[in-house]
Amino acid sequence: MNHHLYRLGIFGAILLAALTATVMLFARLNLRVALSDSATPAGVYRFRPLTRLARGDLVGACLPQRIAAVALSRGYLHNSPYSGCAGGGAPVGKLALALPGDTVEIESSFVAVNGQRFANSATATHDSAGRTLAHVPWGVYQVGPGDCWLFGFNNVHSWDARYYGSVSLSAIRWSAAPILTWRTP
Repeated sequence: MNHHLYRLGIFGAILLAALTATVMLFARLNLRVALSDSATPAGVYRFRPLTRLARGDLVGACLPQRIAAVALSRGYLHNSPYSGCAGGGAPVGKLALALPGDTVEIESSFVAVNGQRFANSATATHDSAGRTLAHVPWGVYQVGPGDCWLFGFNNVHSWDARYYGSVSLSAIRWSAAPILTWRTP
């Protein structure tokens, strides 16, 4: 019996050491696991400070407080005491698809930026819980200086700029690049 407990203790120590090494490696390389696939596939991403924003970049942004409050109350976003975002919500990970000077067209069946329509960009009328979704009014928008539109067309349930409009460029906290991704069911 003591031999069995000894082996179990060794296994536990090895498991703890492996977990500690993984956590330290992720922290050192600024890696994060993203399980939400609204903008891009779920996976491991390397986060880095935003130095220059390009159309199509995967970014993390704090939503304005009034929008974050809706997201938190509906469970689209979780609380994060470390985020530094207004209202305590975690940053959203989305694609920056419309930048200052761009034209965004929002219609019920599509989103277009500078005339380019995006696949899977229809605006939903209800969320995954069956609740009615408010959206920006249909029409054409010119992205103002200091603003951007963040989208996530990878998942039909992505809650993004179709529903809340533009956010300030100053709300963007980081950019991310995929290291390893996978498909979610």
